[in-house]
Amino acid sequence: MKRIVTALAAMIAVASNGMAQSTLFETRQADFTVETVAGGLEHPWSIAFMPDGNMLVSERAGRLRLIEDGALRDAPVTGLPDILALQQGGLLGLALHPDFETNRLVYFAFSEGRRDRNHTALARGRLTEDATALEVVETLFHANIDKDRGLHFGGRIVFLGDGTLLLTLGDGGLYRQDAQNLGNHLGTIIRLNDDGSVPFDNAFVSLSGALPEIHSYGHRNVQGIAINPQTGTVWAHEHGARGGDEINRIEAGLNYGWPLITYGVNYDGTPISDSTHGDGLEQPIWYWDPSIAPSGLTFYTGEAFEDWHGDAFIGGLVSRRLVRLEVEGDRVIATENLLEDFGARIRDVASGPDGYLYLLTDAPDGEVLRLTPVIP
Repeated sequence: MKRIVTALAAMIAVASNGMAQSTLFETRQADFTVETVAGGLEHPWSIAFMPDGNMLVSERAGRLRLIEDGALRDAPVTGLPDILALQQGGLLGLALHPDFETNRLVYFAFSEGRRDRNHTALARGRLTEDATALEVVETLFHANIDKDRGLHFGGRIVFLGDGTLLLTLGDGGLYRQDAQNLGNHLGTIIRLNDDGSVPFDNAFVSLSGALPEIHSYGHRNVQGIAINPQTGTVWAHEHGARGGDEINRIEAGLNYGWPLITYGVNYDGTPISDSTHGDGLEQPIWYWDPSIAPSGLTFYTGEAFEDWHGDAFIGGLVSRRLVRLEVEGDRVIATENLLEDFGARIRDVASGPDGYLYLLTDAPDGEVLRLTPVIP
């Protein structure tokens, strides 16, 4: 049985200290402050923490930025390839190689092409020691279908324990039936070796007519992916249409149903499917109706918020909130909506190495926010 916990999320006080702003909130699980780490970012999309505690942040407009010692460096990191910044596309997800301390490799998803012929791609480059440039940049993957709209690129990256990586992709917005076609990349999650080659044990590597890099399919637009530290399983969430946002436990070779089954409807209220279940089609761990427009996913692994340890956190775009999911194994046992009065579209969320929780706000003047506990 699903137990819903309603957040208090009541604003208690607002204070400012120089450029940093701090707002105090009270919830059922924790009291925390929201601090502005850095502003002036144009639609920041993804955050990656380096071993020294500094942060790389992607801007959808096509820039890679460094936050160093708590301040945004003026000059962007150079060396990126040509990036198409179109509607939902641009510079998207970031991930550091598991051996970043020795190889300095940064992986990034982006959209490339032109307005009427575009797709998602994945590249990597070596970050210089002074973090001013990416060198030896190479594109490892290009989705094999060109779209004529700037919609549903996916674009999140996660490394698995075996050193391979997963890249999430979208269905392109108007190409939903292709999410059931293993001969293209639309609506899939793909698995690659760190050099872009196809792992020998991929689910469809020996299936005639299927693209060997596909790991799972039947997705709409996956913009959050993370590994559950309790179980080691991969969780991913995807946008529904009007209703039907989902969280799924991702396993190799499985079909997650879009658009054959869904808990949502078209934006005009007409049905997408008359079914929510189907043989051979996976059910979500959790779904939202109405939609929250989820973006970004992390499991909190810090110690600063004792009651949040192991919980999943998801940003809400249209819902303008941060969602906390209390997790037991691979089950959601409670939910809490945070920052509903804050009024910001949350694009990404990350558990920081300092034990705090970090957010990116999706805005022309976007910010990096940090949640820190209130010490009684």
